[in-house]
Amino acid sequence: MPFQAPIEPYVPYCQSAQSFMKRILISLTIIIAILMGTIVYLNSPVFGKHPTGERLERILKSPNYKEGAFQNLSPTPDLTDGANYVSVMWEFIFGKSKRSSPVDIIPSTKTDLLSLSADKDILVWFGHSSYFMQIDGVRILVDPVFSGSASPLSFTTKAFKGTDRYTIDDMPEIDLLFITHDHYDHLDYKTVAALRPKVKKVICGLGVGAHLEHWGYKSDVIFENDWGDRMALENDFVVHTVTSRHFSGRLFKRNQTLWASYVLQTPQLRIFIGGDSGYDTHFAEIGRTFGPFDLVILENGQYNKSWKHIHLMPDEFLRAAAELNATRIMPVHSAKFVLGNHAWDEPLVLLTANNLAIRANLVIPIIGQEVLLRDSTQEFTEWWKGIE
Repeated sequence: MPFQAPIEPYVPYCQSAQSFMKRILISLTIIIAILMGTIVYLNSPVFGKHPTGERLERILKSPNYKEGAFQNLSPTPDLTDGANYVSVMWEFIFGKSKRSSPVDIIPSTKTDLLSLSADKDILVWFGHSSYFMQIDGVRILVDPVFSGSASPLSFTTKAFKGTDRYTIDDMPEIDLLFITHDHYDHLDYKTVAALRPKVKKVICGLGVGAHLEHWGYKSDVIFENDWGDRMALENDFVVHTVTSRHFSGRLFKRNQTLWASYVLQTPQLRIFIGGDSGYDTHFAEIGRTFGPFDLVILENGQYNKSWKHIHLMPDEFLRAAAELNATRIMPVHSAKFVLGNHAWDEPLVLLTANNLAIRANLVIPIIGQEVLLRDSTQEFTEWWKGIE
């Protein structure tokens, strides 16, 4: 019997075309839904707003705003020579230290900030770069992040276990809220929006007020400053906004708001509130102009050789503190989030090791511990030892 090929069932052309068009429509619907969802998400309040109007006009007059963006005093490439974004992301994802996050719970204690005696001059650290100070009855909060995440995606960059001991409800009324710059680990939308009824004044860099107004803050409580600006406040407090070496931005366009550090002068204390900063000559200049400082608060963590221009490396921390003319030194920017590739405790391990030859007066409290601002003899345990 001669071979016969199987007979294919006859499908009318119009039926085949309808099936194809149906698949196209489904694919287009999915694509449009994804695009619409992305547009809606990118317009969510977490990303804030770019400066406009009178705020933008003031920015354009700043000597630190050139060629459409704020500039560091020294040339500051995003990455060092030989590094690129692909290699950095590859290292971050696949080359991260096995101990980048602790397995154990980070120790903490709870200080009742709502019942503080007005004559107590203390600092309480909340992990990373968030801390509370009370000086001469003035209540101060710096870069608060209480949402449990340092990212616009709340399920990423989660806080270490034990580091979220404090919440908005634990905060008293805040006389001065300092924001050093608008990155998510320093300016947290959920935290700052929820704090709004408790905040009397916000001190921040140029342009940052656009985010705050977008989140419901009234313009008359926001004080935006350029490097070199001086603010005289009540109680004979004075704030100087000073240089740091970093960058800003919450989405695609960088450096539309100013990053800064602050010199806080009170009748009896002088404190350096350091924002994120790479090493440069500005530390010595600030030390010569405003030092000596009773307390210098400097970032110590989330560093990497690929971005050494915008964060202090371990061998630069004590040098910067010495140039600032510090009596006591408090490291922050570690022990809460993974933003670098090093082990979670490496910044503290290396700092204390480097300090053996110098014997600088280090202030390294556990989260929630009272730091006595007028007692330079207060001692602290090396609480990170033994934590896996």
